[in-house]
Amino acid sequence: MSTETKIPYPFPWTPPMEVPEGLRGLRNKALVDVTLPSGDAAVMVTRYKDVRKLFADERLSKNIARPGVARISADNELFVDPDIDADPPDHTRMRSLVTKAFTARRIELLRPYAQATVDGLLDEMEAGPRPVDLNEAVAFPLPILVICKLLGIPPEDRNRFRRLVDGFLSVTKLPADEVEECRKGLWGYLVELIAAKRQDLGDDLISALIKVRDEDDNRLSEHELHFWTQSLLIAGYVTTASQIGTGTAVLLHRQDLVKEIQADFSLVPGAVEELLRTQIMGSSIGTLRYALVDIPLSDGTVIKSGSSVLLSEESANMDETVFTDPFTLNIRRTENHHMTFGAGIHYCVGAALARMELQVATETLLRRFPELRLAVPADDLPRGLGGFMEGFSEIPVTW
Repeated sequence: MSTETKIPYPFPWTPPMEVPEGLRGLRNKALVDVTLPSGDAAVMVTRYKDVRKLFADERLSKNIARPGVARISADNELFVDPDIDADPPDHTRMRSLVTKAFTARRIELLRPYAQATVDGLLDEMEAGPRPVDLNEAVAFPLPILVICKLLGIPPEDRNRFRRLVDGFLSVTKLPADEVEECRKGLWGYLVELIAAKRQDLGDDLISALIKVRDEDDNRLSEHELHFWTQSLLIAGYVTTASQIGTGTAVLLHRQDLVKEIQADFSLVPGAVEELLRTQIMGSSIGTLRYALVDIPLSDGTVIKSGSSVLLSEESANMDETVFTDPFTLNIRRTENHHMTFGAGIHYCVGAALARMELQVATETLLRRFPELRLAVPADDLPRGLGGFMEGFSEIPVTW
């Protein structure tokens, strides 16, 4: 590790409607020293080639509940669970069992439900006063309702678990006692929900996971069942919600791109991928790893054994050797193999669900409201700093 000044991470959102300036020139070095919100030190891998390779490298451990590993937050353990082995072979076993239930077919069958949900939300939005907060009107309700449908969670519980998840994902936003109350509350809620499901299994993902737990030879433990249910709930809700809202805000800031899409809605999937590539609503703090041994990078730089390591998806997505003019939002970009969903054994199991929701929300909004626009100057949109996601906390729009 170098003796140079460590860079505070995540990077400030300057300019506010684009990827942070801190990402420019970052790949001049394959490895940079950073300071996390907790004040702890880590090293960040910056280049696409290295990041992609290291996602599948078993010399980097995801088990960070060990002495000496950097903390993301001083007040919150976030996804650290000492009773879950996040490395192979246990992770491979658990993931293979979960993916038996989390099938592409199950996701695609949700598309009509997602479409009907968006249509209903936009009916309410159109009937209400203007301006309207896009987050509260569409961006957050849609993923909550879809994940409730997928997991088999009563939709009337959505406000309850939204508050608990918000606390669970606090980095610096909430005090430690409130974070702990939300963590315990979320786990307790899921314990009650799974117990009730066992008495009346349905055609939903939690029921499918319970069957895996109770019937499969390589069964999940009870703790693993609860952990994966919690992980799918969080991953299927808050990241997609933040991306829908913040990605739409960026598009509305670029009315030229809006008009281009409205002239050819086949551009929607490409626009969704490009907005995912620029990753303007979050950082890579969730990729924290621990180096079990010295690991050389492609240029000969070495990650030292015992280092806390961030695999920077957003820096990889700005790699000039992979993406032409990477700081330009290009909705017609081809070969967009971005790293926003990770790679390898830790590739996001909910990627297909997120893509489906983002496509449905984006296309329906721009079809239904051809004059949709931001109701305030783009630079005045507030960011929800201090949480795991740092998308815009309020997005007033009108039409």
